[in-house]
Amino acid sequence: MARRTKPYLLHASFRPDAEIDYGSYPFNIPAVRELGNIDFHPNVTFFVGENGSGKSTVMEGLAVALGFGAEGGTKSVQFRTAETISPLHNSLRLARGVPKPRDGYFLRAESFFNVATYMDETGYLGGYGGKSLHTQSHGESFMAVLVNKLRGDGIYLLDEPEAALSPSRQLAALSAIHQLVEDSSQFVIATHSPVLLSYPHAKIIQFDDSGVSEVAFEDTEHFVVTRDFLNNYPNRLKRLLRDDTDA
Repeated sequence: MARRTKPYLLHASFRPDAEIDYGSYPFNIPAVRELGNIDFHPNVTFFVGENGSGKSTVMEGLAVALGFGAEGGTKSVQFRTAETISPLHNSLRLARGVPKPRDGYFLRAESFFNVATYMDETGYLGGYGGKSLHTQSHGESFMAVLVNKLRGDGIYLLDEPEAALSPSRQLAALSAIHQLVEDSSQFVIATHSPVLLSYPHAKIIQFDDSGVSEVAFEDTEHFVVTRDFLNNYPNRLKRLLRDDTDA
């Protein structure tokens, strides 16, 4: 198969009949209020922004609206270990294209342990290489999802997939994502990783106090700060670790 030229997940907006209180969570988050301004890339759409900017809230809302469980996994994995899901998904209307993907997965770093436990309890480990995810390191289990579980021609939502990955594993993840993109897959990825953000067949959506906006890779804080630190780390460390009594 080939790379998609038109996205399956086209656009998200609020339903006309949704009762929304913009003074309450999560609708009081600027990026959530501006969600309707995001048009998804046919291959990869990245969400970037500071902690608390709404990335994970929007990812959860999109995932649940698409039929995934709030804690992650395939659409057949439906369980909750805590009642912390936001009501965002109830207010969303998703515009979808064709053809419909044959595969799908929601990888959520913060609750992946719960998904791994669920898979052990059900005994369905074939799609994960036939090996318990709990017997693998955190990074190995994440890579097992990317390499073994995701089959292509899919819609995949990844929330901070770099959380368990070393720099070299992030490069391997980037390669795995590309192979899946070339096999007609669409990704939405919330990340802080400049390695993942470098992927060329993508758009990057910045979440901040003003809402959402598209940004170029080299204009992201992730790229700017990382490059500046690596190019000037002796001076940066000296400033960061300076004993104020020596000033």
